[in-house]
Amino acid sequence: MWSEEVVAGRPAWRHIPSGMVFRKVPGGTFRMGLSEAELAAVRAIEHGGGAEDSLEPFFADARTAQPVREVRVTPFLIARHPMTVAQVRHWLPEYEDDYADADSGTARLEDDLDDLLEALPFRLPSEAEWEYAARAGTTTLTFRGDGKPGEDHLLDDFGDEQRIAAVENAFGLAAMGSANEICADVWIPGFVGAPTDGRARTGDGPRVVRGGAADVYPWQGCDEWLLLLAATRYQHTQFTAVRPVAPLPPGT
Repeated sequence: MWSEEVVAGRPAWRHIPSGMVFRKVPGGTFRMGLSEAELAAVRAIEHGGGAEDSLEPFFADARTAQPVREVRVTPFLIARHPMTVAQVRHWLPEYEDDYADADSGTARLEDDLDDLLEALPFRLPSEAEWEYAARAGTTTLTFRGDGKPGEDHLLDDFGDEQRIAAVENAFGLAAMGSANEICADVWIPGFVGAPTDGRARTGDGPRVVRGGAADVYPWQGCDEWLLLLAATRYQHTQFTAVRPVAPLPPGT
């Protein structure tokens, strides 16, 4: 079912039936949520003239990603990048995508989402797992630091191996934050009472979405870079990308 390989100089696990590449994310503890230091970093970008509009709505919504708390995550496999149109068609052969320009582009699912999730032998990440994977050991706005992220962070097509490798984080994951990626958690504003062991919060209602900066490309000057921040979260309403998670293969 799995083959262990080296992809772009890093260990990887390929799901043999589909060809999808996964990376192992090591277990660990991290501070999940939008910290005061990160808020200060966004303020510094704003005060330095890096914001196109008032960021007051962002700061007003900061509570939906707070309070920051310590979360323990166990090791898992996660797809190197969001599923592409070609990868979705492995499970849904009739799938058509209204957003991607090529089969190697990120698939954004609407009506087919439930069918894909039912067909996949994988699961969705909890948002704790997603943020832990996106941060890759960092505590800054993005894995690249506290500077304003730019369009060079974006990757929405995975046909160029060199380009994929160039934007990977320390865990070997590409495009974290580019597409809006759905998580297993039901949307609940804020983290009061949320699990501290990496589990998803379950229940009825829309799910949590992380990322989405490439969904509004080309950027129109409305501070779309905020969607690239590791802690940015909101609720799913329309189309979404999928980056599945799998348990570690036996013996790893």
